[in-house]
Amino acid sequence: MIRELENMGYKSAADTLEHFQYDVMNYMQFPQSHWRRIRTTNMMERTNKEIKRRSRVVGAFSNQESVLRLVVSILIDINEDWITGNRYIVMEQ
Repeated sequence: MIRELENMGYKSAADTLEHFQYDVMNYMQFPQSHWRRIRTTNMMERTNKEIKRRSRVVGAFSNQESVLRLVVSILIDINEDWITGNRYIVMEQ
């Protein structure tokens, strides 16, 4: 794949992929049934989107501690959802 990119004229992309190939393919060390879930950053993006959405509702924060309290409460809510039944990845096979 790296050589194909070079042959197509994408030397910079090929160099980047070659440099990070082990990091990029790290998800393949897990069971194949998990690959679709862990090869993307969708979970982090969704969490960041939720933090952004809820902080916009507040508008202005009085200090950094109030922002931190909001973010921590959002993360606690997400964690509780995961603990109580949201089975994103089933580890028992």
